[in-house]
Amino acid sequence: MSYKCSTVELARLIRRNALQMVHRAKASHIGSALSIADIMAVLYGQVMQHDPVNPLSRNRDRFILSKGHACAAVYATLAETGYFGHEELLTYGQDFSWLMNHISHKVSGVEFSTGALGHGLPFGVGKALTARSRSEKWVTYVLLGDGEMDEGSNWEALMFASHHGLSNLVAIIDCNNLQSLTTVSGTLSLEPLAEKLSSFGCDVSDIDGHDHNELFNAISYCSSNKPRAIIARTVKGRGVSFMENQIDWHYRNPSDEQLYAALSELEKIN
Repeated sequence: MSYKCSTVELARLIRRNALQMVHRAKASHIGSALSIADIMAVLYGQVMQHDPVNPLSRNRDRFILSKGHACAAVYATLAETGYFGHEELLTYGQDFSWLMNHISHKVSGVEFSTGALGHGLPFGVGKALTARSRSEKWVTYVLLGDGEMDEGSNWEALMFASHHGLSNLVAIIDCNNLQSLTTVSGTLSLEPLAEKLSSFGCDVSDIDGHDHNELFNAISYCSSNKPRAIIARTVKGRGVSFMENQIDWHYRNPSDEQLYAALSELEKIN
């Protein structure tokens, strides 16, 4: 599916919607949502085969958000690409809403509920193996956090994917180097991450996670017999200067004044 506007514009709309949702709900994780907006825009605007009119199409590509707390960006993406109306975004984080504060499979277009970290990639590997066993051509994309890569289940999943040559699996790691309370490098360093992923049998790309051309080229590349692992170097809070690289915005929500300032910055993005 090709989105009706540019991926740059789609990313801006994702960020704007996510900010408004988190502000309205007095919720958390806006830094994480802003971090992945460009990845979401390229996936849904250029790369993935998906159909909002028929969200359970057998031939659809599968997207799994393993870092389930960044769901505001995914819900915003789904609304912008036609899975449900924008009015649904107004219910985010409210009692009895489908749009929970961690991503829910009850929402149209969402494949899998996540919250506890380290579950999305193993699930995605299972999806990729299913497609392979049925000789089906759809691809499974899994978006993880770099802090989440401390979970051993991810490395087990990569070994399994490599062993079975699951080239229909693409793992995208949102590397913003911030976890809930401090840096990833200060908690449990992942580097040299590219070499580690390669040693686990992955075909690896290390890119600027906000450059849409680099994202498109890396995500679209097809390996013949290896799972793909993309290290997307990002900035937590990207697009809002006072949120960028600030650990506070993992849990804080913006005040009325901060929301206005953030939205004003986004309006200046070309």
